Amino acid sequence: MTDSLIVLHTAVAILGIVLLILWAGVEPVIALVIGSIYLGLAAGLGFEKTISTFAQGFGDIMAEVGLLIGFGVLLGSLLFSMGALQKLVELLLRLLGPRRLPYALASVLSTIFPSIYVDVQLVLAAPLARSAAPSLGRNGIGMMGGSLTAGILVGYVFVIPGLGTVSIAGLLGVPLGNMLLYGFGVGLVTAVLTVLLYGQLLRMGFWNPAKDELEHAGVGEKEEAVHAGADRSGHAAAAGAGGGSAAASGGASGAETESPRTPALAVSLLPILVPLVMIAAGAIAEAAGAKSPAIAFFGDPVLALFIGLLGAYLLARRAMGNQRTNEALNEGLNTTGQILLVTGVGGSLGAIIGETALEDVLAGLFSAESGTPALVAVLLAWLIAAVLHLAIGSISVAAITAAGILAPIMGGLDLPHEVLGLAIGAGALFALHVNSNFFWMFQTLLGVTTQGALKALTFVTALASVVSLVIVAGISLVA
Repeated sequence: MTDSLIVLHTAVAILGIVLLILWAGVEPVIALVIGSIYLGLAAGLGFEKTISTFAQGFGDIMAEVGLLIGFGVLLGSLLFSMGALQKLVELLLRLLGPRRLPYALASVLSTIFPSIYVDVQLVLAAPLARSAAPSLGRNGIGMMGGSLTAGILVGYVFVIPGLGTVSIAGLLGVPLGNMLLYGFGVGLVTAVLTVLLYGQLLRMGFWNPAKDELEHAGVGEKEEAVHAGADRSGHAAAAGAGGGSAAASGGASGAETESPRTPALAVSLLPILVPLVMIAAGAIAEAAGAKSPAIAFFGDPVLALFIGLLGAYLLARRAMGNQRTNEALNEGLNTTGQILLVTGVGGSLGAIIGETALEDVLAGLFSAESGTPALVAVLLAWLIAAVLHLAIGSISVAAITAAGILAPIMGGLDLPHEVLGLAIGAGALFALHVNSNFFWMFQTLLGVTTQGALKALTFVTALASVVSLVIVAGISLVA
């Protein structure tokens, strides 16, 4: 099959999935399966290999994020039932006010808590975002969703120990210290400016709660609607944090949730903070070359999240008793199945795209000549990574592939290696969409429709990519 046909069939499959969901109202899981099978057959994989690749892709994603999603959702459900997330939101709102909260969240996630494991960040931060959303008014979910996107994914490509950043630095031979020095400032400015611009669009009517949120009601009614709808779709359980109330999902009253036995906020947040510290310590130790079985064991995100879950479970049993703790766990379990299914099928589509050799096709489309000016080199690096990400659906794979393409010709580019790495990171961030399993995790954990996820995730990553491109281009002119 010719290269142009591979590109065409991939574009048809991705566009077809989006149209099936948005215009035909097809369930995302069904649309993803249809698109995946079409692409496999159209690309010449054959019946047997299409199905086997689909199943293998599902299994690979489950092996990678299945336990993270399960443990993270259960952890969030317990923390919400104890009132920990609500207390944290109240504290942040008192300190910052509702207008500053999205900026603070994006800044912290992108710089202080950047993670190799963006899935972990999402499952831990999504309940907090949903709890805070009602305080921001009509566009609360949209604004907090965009802040999560900017914080998590900007940090992923610009700030150590984000996997995209570490991979780019390694392939280009850039010292991690230099990458951190450049990336920290670019990441912070990008995250804040992205949230600022996105917020302006929301105020102009970009977000439509009736179409962009799964459990929509008026701001004054949202809390009640979320709890009433939790047993229907489980979206309130990501983890049960769709409302801003102190009431636990499942009908517990506010007075019961704010029991005198409820742990202090500092103690309640330990199940979140301890896993983050374990994961960050492991990543930093590995980046510094300190490798050992013990570091790998205690820095593993699955173990870290399980320890957080275990801590939350013990706190909940002491604070709420066995019955209410089990009710919170059941709500989390009900939600987990839905999230795992759509995430796994999203991984299946990515696996089939990987079998089409699209990556090699796109790599062959680009070349660079000796002596390319700095600004042109930045645009070239950004474009390569952006096209790869649009097609492949993985930020890290796009970044790694783009760095691999450009590494052999770096000598002919009139550009510091650090700046080239930033340009690749900016491009790899562009327009995360339906061929990424992260998209479907985001959609279900935030309780938004596919259209809402296209706005709060796909559009925001495209916006952040362009914002960072302008910043990096400016740096290239003075570097």
